[in-house]
Amino acid sequence: MGETVGEVLAELAALEDPKVRAVNERHGDDHGVNLTRLRAVAKRLKVRPELAAELWRTGDTAARLLAILISRPKAFSRDELDAMLRQARVPKVHDWLVNYVVKKSVHVEELRVLWLADPDPVVASAGWALTVDRVAKKPDGLDLTVLLDVVEAEMASAPVRLQWAMNHCLAQIGIEHPEQRDRALAIGERLGVLKDYPTPPGCTSPYAPIWIAEIVGRRG
Repeated sequence: MGETVGEVLAELAALEDPKVRAVNERHGDDHGVNLTRLRAVAKRLKVRPELAAELWRTGDTAARLLAILISRPKAFSRDELDAMLRQARVPKVHDWLVNYVVKKSVHVEELRVLWLADPDPVVASAGWALTVDRVAKKPDGLDLTVLLDVVEAEMASAPVRLQWAMNHCLAQIGIEHPEQRDRALAIGERLGVLKDYPTPPGCTSPYAPIWIAEIVGRRG
C-alpha cells in the first residue's frame, strides 16, 4: 500500500526548515523543505501516480514538488497538463512541472504553441521555456526570425518571469544559430535587458550579449 497522503504531508512538515523557507521566499517559493531531502523522499516513494495526484490537489508547494517527482509524465493528457500549469503560480513548481513533466509529454509541442500565445505572462513564460528547448534541440520548423521579432518588440516591457524566459530564448538563438547571432546580439545590446543584473563570480551573466559571447567562446 505504501504511505498515505496524510503520512507524506506529515513527513514534509517535519522537514520544514525556517532558514530554508526564508531563502526560498526571497525567490517567491513558499516552502521550507531542503530540495535534496525532498528528492530523497521521492526516491523512496518511487513512481506513485495516484499519490502524486492527491499531493498535487493539496495545493501545498512542497507537496506539489514531490508530486512532480513521483508522477508518470507520459500519463497526463494535454488538458491535465494545461490545467496544472495554470495552477502552478509558484516559480519552483512552475519550473519543475515544465522541465520534469511537460518536456517528457507527447503533448509538449501542442502545449508550447498554446502557451506561447497565452495572455497570462506566467503561462506564456512556459511557452517560451519550451521554445528555448526546441531552439537548442529541434529547431527544424521554427521561424527564428519571427521569434526574434517578438523578442525585440515585447521583451523590454514584459513582466519579470516572461522577460527572463524571452531573454533565455534570445540568448539560445544567438548561441545555437550563427546565422542569427549578429541580430540576437544587436537586440540584446539595444534593449539592455538584465545588463546590470548582479552576477556572482564564476557565474555567467544573464545579459544576452555577454551570455552568448561566453558560451560561444567556450565552444571554440
